[in-house]
Amino acid sequence: MTSLAQVLGDLDPSDNLPLYQQLQRGLREAIEKRILGPDDALPSERQLAEDLGVSRITVRKAIDGLAAEGLLVSRQGSGNFVCTRIDKNFAKLTSFSEDMRARGRTARSVWLKRSEGTVTPEESLKLALSPGTLVYRFHRLRFADDEPMSIELATIVASFLPSLDAVEDSLYDALERAGNRPVRALQRLHSMLLNTEQAKLLKARAGDAGLSVERLGYLRDGRAVELSQSFYRGDTYDFVAELSAF
Repeated sequence: MTSLAQVLGDLDPSDNLPLYQQLQRGLREAIEKRILGPDDALPSERQLAEDLGVSRITVRKAIDGLAAEGLLVSRQGSGNFVCTRIDKNFAKLTSFSEDMRARGRTARSVWLKRSEGTVTPEESLKLALSPGTLVYRFHRLRFADDEPMSIELATIVASFLPSLDAVEDSLYDALERAGNRPVRALQRLHSMLLNTEQAKLLKARAGDAGLSVERLGYLRDGRAVELSQSFYRGDTYDFVAELSAF
């Protein structure tokens, strides 16, 4: 089996680029080429230093630099790992399952709760529904491969789905089968701190930085169909938007 040191190759002390930056470059390329995949563990700093013939200070500086770029994360007592970051394009209306498939990841969910009931005053206001309107609520923990990525709470107008059990792996697939998939949405993103329950589900620590994203999805005729709120670990998602002056 090829070791990481063999993949990185020899570092050149005579190069104008400092050794730690050479190591940074090698590790960055290994991550970008998916030689090191999401959540892969790096060898220990001592092992890397011995394999590459450099000091542990050099290895530490390289790792610190990649951690600052969001490519590596240090887990106390466990070591250094490749971040499981996902780029989410804000300009395109896609489901979590579609985002994961596009990145070669396997999406799955663990159901926390599903229920039906009448709209709350807040849901009634945001979805423009009359009091007493029936809605379905879906509460799930979303995974990319085996890594928890988000906690999702979605409220769907019940008349747009055949039943509460119509949703299997993908909410948008179920809405599409029913002919009621959203075609546009308004999204709001704000920073937050994960509470104890959220942190436990996302394998983080209470008080860690998180992201909250609220989505209000609409049908082509302008009716609101979906109100959802998703909570992400701050180190797993990058939200990207392409802007134009024209």
